[in-house]
Amino acid sequence: MAITASAKKAIKRSLFLRKRNDQFKLVMKKAIKAVKKASESSDWNKQELLLLAYSAIDKAQRRNIIHKKNAARKKSRLSALVS
Repeated sequence: MAITASAKKAIKRSLFLRKRNDQFKLVMKKAIKAVKKASESSDWNKQELLLLAYSAIDKAQRRNIIHKKNAARKKSRLSALVS
């Protein structure tokens, strides 16, 4: 257990940041799943969903939630899946 005041603040801050990071990851994963589902069923709005997924991946990458090469790999695989 944290003893000093600064350690208590650090724990509180890390929990807040973890919650925020998890929200960005959740949005990204839902967008990726939507693109995969649309490509399987040959849905007409695949391109729109792909752009939303790109946006979610880029936001996660900008905030250092995922590595930039991981983001590039995810976007590349999604574009190959759609086309």
